[in-house]
Amino acid sequence: MKIFFVDGSPLGNGRLMNLLSDLKEIEIIGYALDGATAEDSINRTQPDIVILDIELPGRSGIDLLKHIKQTFPSLIVIILTNASHPQYRKRCMELGANFFFDKSTEFRKVPEVLKQLLQSGSEFRLSGSSKKR
Repeated sequence: MKIFFVDGSPLGNGRLMNLLSDLKEIEIIGYALDGATAEDSINRTQPDIVILDIELPGRSGIDLLKHIKQTFPSLIVIILTNASHPQYRKRCMELGANFFFDKSTEFRKVPEVLKQLLQSGSEFRLSGSSKKR
């Protein structure tokens, strides 16, 4: 499973990479610190999963999410952000995010979700913490 990170903070990317380093079945294929670089890199590398912060320099993560889902509708997008206001959560889910987590309180849920995705294969699709039907 190929994963791409998009987070405006190098510290956030590094922390997430360290947290996921124990998952042998995943390959971290890259990261970007801004939306423009992320779009080009995602188009080029075509990951299975994007872990995306919505607070990015330049282009917003919400705009990037919209592009990702229009271009790669089956790509799994996990929003991991400090901007966890209900209106952002709602908008991201409307645009097709598969998960939305608050970076300050739910950071450690990301490896759990990735393990579930690995076990379940491509048929596993969640919306937040409940299955889409």
